[in-house]
Amino acid sequence: MKIIIQRVSEASVTINDQVKSSIEKGFLILLGITHEDTQEDIEWLTNKIIGLRIFSDANGAMNLSVKDIDGDLLVISQFTLHASTKKGNRPSFLEAARPEVAIPLYENFISTLSRKHTKEVYTGEFGADMKVRLLNDGPVTITIDSKNKQ
Repeated sequence: MKIIIQRVSEASVTINDQVKSSIEKGFLILLGITHEDTQEDIEWLTNKIIGLRIFSDANGAMNLSVKDIDGDLLVISQFTLHASTKKGNRPSFLEAARPEVAIPLYENFISTLSRKHTKEVYTGEFGADMKVRLLNDGPVTITIDSKNKQ
């Protein structure tokens, strides 16, 4: 499982010209799932997200978590995070999980994250053509891969 976390002042996702979800200060999380991902990856990544201290404290140091600031979370599924560009100019997505594997993991990721954050996690729609808007705060953008936890 790979994620890209962007610290945002605001973010939203639109599907078919309708805003599905919008958040204020918090994280926009792009989530890529492979066919090898498990509940262990979900647990590790959601703990990382909740504990990640990248919001400024009173002294301006990155010392606060999304939970500390009561921030919002917006999760967008993005299979293209697993694109391989080794050969040719057209990316291969063979590592991305097929929907029958990815959807249950995506839903479990959201429910696990919501339970740990103790507030609603906003989402896009798996497999939909989504338009994502964000105001990156910092900018702060961090990539985390659950396969690199050692």
